[in-house]
Amino acid sequence: MPDVVIYTTAFCPYCQQAKSLLASKDVTYTEIDVTMDSSKRREMANRAGSTSVPQIFVDGAHIGDCDEIHRLDHKGALDLMLGIAAPH
Repeated sequence: MPDVVIYTTAFCPYCQQAKSLLASKDVTYTEIDVTMDSSKRREMANRAGSTSVPQIFVDGAHIGDCDEIHRLDHKGALDLMLGIAAPH
């Protein structure tokens, strides 16, 4: 299973949606809450090039935000990234 990291804030509905999608696939992830942690927020911004949450990484590669993870899922690419589906 790949290493999945998601940067979130406490009351972000998009963060909840992204985490729910990962949970629905039984994906274990590391959540980094940047709500009150300015150093972690800077780390996220440096890694992602964005200050909005969520920001999601798979095996160190930035895959984007909530919209992007759902877009990848709709195309079937997310399962491939997560090792859930075998390539055709």
